[in-house]
Amino acid sequence: MDNFNIDNFRIAVKAFIVKENKILLIKRRDNDVHKPNTWDIPGGRLALGENPFEGLKRETKEETGLDIEIVIPIDVHHFIREDQQKITMIIFLCKSLTENIQLSEEHQEYKWIEMNSKKEEFPEWLFGVVNKVERYITTSSY
Repeated sequence: MDNFNIDNFRIAVKAFIVKENKILLIKRRDNDVHKPNTWDIPGGRLALGENPFEGLKRETKEETGLDIEIVIPIDVHHFIREDQQKITMIIFLCKSLTENIQLSEEHQEYKWIEMNSKKEEFPEWLFGVVNKVERYITTSSY
């Protein structure tokens, strides 16, 4: 732990928003620093000391204009970005409470995709999350 630097560690939250068996994907702009022109789900980094639930609601509102209900944490991913930032990302299953999507300047388009679509339609890192959400929805009173 001698090399641990808090400035290189981030906690991120993501909203896996399901509506009528469809998932909301948003596409990053071509000038995005980390992953230009890639599909993603809403979310982002927490501010220092920020509650994950409030941070996720804030990030989702900023990126999509949507208000959400957080249902359950569904997955956690750990990875190191190309800039050596260590990221712990918590993915939450969410419901949209509003309809009108207004993308932020960070994103160029959005789409609702059927949950049972071909896996190629999803970002690769979401494959396992889609499976977990499908299992949760079919075995609960979602």
